[in-house]
Amino acid sequence: MDDDPVKNTAAPALSSAAIAALYNGNKIEGIKIVRRERNIGLKEAKDAVEEYLASQPLLQSNIAATQREGKRGVLLWLVAIVVLVIVTFRWLTAP
Repeated sequence: MDDDPVKNTAAPALSSAAIAALYNGNKIEGIKIVRRERNIGLKEAKDAVEEYLASQPLLQSNIAATQREGKRGVLLWLVAIVVLVIVTFRWLTAP
């Protein structure tokens, strides 16, 4: 029998709003919701969300995939803006 109280505690349940934010890939919003609902500090809310995520490996991979997609989208916008600036500059400086 294991009498270690740390090992026997389960991750605290999060509200459905916080879990929905996490499933949408928005970890920061999930932390904000937990913080607001429990009236706790940022570190405590982050720790609660991290603890919940540690017990949900599928959700963790979903968040990681969403973050990768977000970075890719930002990169595509940046490339589009650079191309637009170059084309505009060439058009304005054409003889």
